Amino acid sequence: MRKAGFLFLLFFLTVSVYTQQQPELAQYKTKEQKLNAWLKYSQAVLDKEEYSKLIIVSQKGIELSKNYHKYLSTFYLHQGIAYEFSNNQYKKALINYENALKYAQKVRHIENQTSSLMRLNYIYYSLNENRKGKALIETIKKVLDTTKSNYARAVLYGSLGEYYLNTSEYENFIGYQLKAINYKKQLDKNEPNTENIGVSYCQIASAYVKMKQFDKAIEYLNESKPYIKTSPYVSAFSCNYLLQCYVAKKQPDSIKKYYKLIYTFPTAKDSLFLNLSFANQSMSKYYADEGQVNKAYHYAKKAVLFGHKSTDEEILMEANTIMGRVLYEKGDYKNAIITLKEASKNALNYDKEFFVIINQKLSQSYAALGLWKEAFHYKEIYAKYNDEMMHESAKQSIANAEARYQNNTKKQEIKNLSAQNTIKNIQIEDAREQRLFLISGILLVGIIGLLLFRQNQNRKKTNQKLQLLNQELDEANKIKARFFGILNHDLRSPISNLIHFLHLQKENPELIDEETALRMQAKIISGAENLLSSMEDILLWSKGQMENFKPHFKNIPVEVIFEDTKKHFSAVENIEISFENSENIILNTDENYLKTIIRNLTGNAVKALDKNKNGKIIWKAWQEHNQTLLSITDNGPGESLEKFKALYDDSEVIGIKSGLGLHLIRDLATAINCKIEVDSKPNFGTTFTILF
Repeated sequence: MRKAGFLFLLFFLTVSVYTQQQPELAQYKTKEQKLNAWLKYSQAVLDKEEYSKLIIVSQKGIELSKNYHKYLSTFYLHQGIAYEFSNNQYKKALINYENALKYAQKVRHIENQTSSLMRLNYIYYSLNENRKGKALIETIKKVLDTTKSNYARAVLYGSLGEYYLNTSEYENFIGYQLKAINYKKQLDKNEPNTENIGVSYCQIASAYVKMKQFDKAIEYLNESKPYIKTSPYVSAFSCNYLLQCYVAKKQPDSIKKYYKLIYTFPTAKDSLFLNLSFANQSMSKYYADEGQVNKAYHYAKKAVLFGHKSTDEEILMEANTIMGRVLYEKGDYKNAIITLKEASKNALNYDKEFFVIINQKLSQSYAALGLWKEAFHYKEIYAKYNDEMMHESAKQSIANAEARYQNNTKKQEIKNLSAQNTIKNIQIEDAREQRLFLISGILLVGIIGLLLFRQNQNRKKTNQKLQLLNQELDEANKIKARFFGILNHDLRSPISNLIHFLHLQKENPELIDEETALRMQAKIISGAENLLSSMEDILLWSKGQMENFKPHFKNIPVEVIFEDTKKHFSAVENIEISFENSENIILNTDENYLKTIIRNLTGNAVKALDKNKNGKIIWKAWQEHNQTLLSITDNGPGESLEKFKALYDDSEVIGIKSGLGLHLIRDLATAINCKIEVDSKPNFGTTFTILF
């Protein structure tokens, strides 16, 4: 898959997040201010990958930037990207990139110059502009000879590598790509740059796949994993190459593992379909090689389907080639011919190896039908391009062999000179050594003493850091336990009610008349919507609290808390839940902490009334002796005070189903400066009171 060598948009373009609202240029006084505002807007559109819109936005930027070469360079660069990634309009992209390079060179803007050279390298290759491509490589080498920018070196060594990858000069490609990785590692360790290192390792792996050195390819793909773990887009392509390697190595367990894994990556639709098509091509090839034609056909159909959905001509060509081969092996020669002819339309532009395979299978399919004239025609095409490939491969092998021979010769010359120099140096060193031994002995004693002292100091610092980390870990574990408690108690009851409704509707439909069914459907929808709202509320709050579990106090009406609780438990049936707040009380507290406490107490009351046919829960809010109180009362069976020990005793052993909710209520109440009291009488019910 040639595309994998160029998976990514400009690796080193700075990714900025600006508002995407179009600026009003009239509000800016100077031309420079207007250009800066429009450039930020253009960058935001690029970041959103809205390429059709970017064409228009960057064109206006070009019109605004007359005589401002720095801005002209950037807007031409943006428009080139827009055309390139909007239906592969390479010719229009080419004009813009050449203009971007011209103006970047005029003002010596190294970033724009570097990015333009990189994209032109790919465009010249895609348009088969070999003469321009070679001239560009010489320009890139001159820039590398003079620049001191690690950024430019990182990008341009990568571009040189990709040029040699396109010409199948794999040794040169790997050498330049390793240089690029070295400079990338010297750049700021931000996320995009880290990802670019992983991309380069993947590209090296792709070269080893081409050379059928699958163990080396797997080695570099594994090397890339730490760098691309945050990018599902890159990870999916890496996973596809691993799948391709294990297909070649015929390792079924690994094949199944990576095939399933590819379906788990949440990437954009076009790259998702492209990856899925590529994965199914590998599976089809594997089963075709194993002689399992029906399975091969199953995966080939998927490959073609996803190829169409990807709208990528190259991946569709590859999928049709695989399908043509499978149809031929199934004996469906007519459909094999139709599919292979469809694949051959652009195959030569994309991959000569695929073009050769297509014509070979066309020749074999026509021969199987007894159409010898057509079979001979495609056999001739196959023979011609296969010979070219073999010739190119032989030339490359000879070139590589010569390069290795010259390299070995130079190494031998260097060894000989080095040996002569070594003899002279030994004579000089002998004279120096005696003088140095005495000085070294004195210094050694001092250094040992200093090292021992520093070692002792470092040990103390390390112990202090470990103690601090242990404290942080302990606090993190407590926070995790609290959040598990929140999720368990706040979401379990609503979900349980929804499942109860659905089981009743499924298992006993005869017990439900039409009116009841409609009421239950409305109840289920309402309950699900409230559950979703509660989940979003809880999860957003939890995310914001992960590092520092601390309350944020503000004035909040009790009525808001009661309304939230009413919605959260709207799906509860056979229990009457009422709320009394005649004084319209307003509390200064943390809204989320209080919501969690009230949800937990209400959930406990609902569970207590599970077998009570006339269950009632009453929430009250009132003020008494300059103190605000909230209470919840249920008419359940009640419990002994021993059952509520976890509410007061820190040492009480707890689990998810026993006491975790009470510990959680206690901790949250303490955090917002309130106290929980409980009054429970067997057979009369239970009352919890929150005192602020």
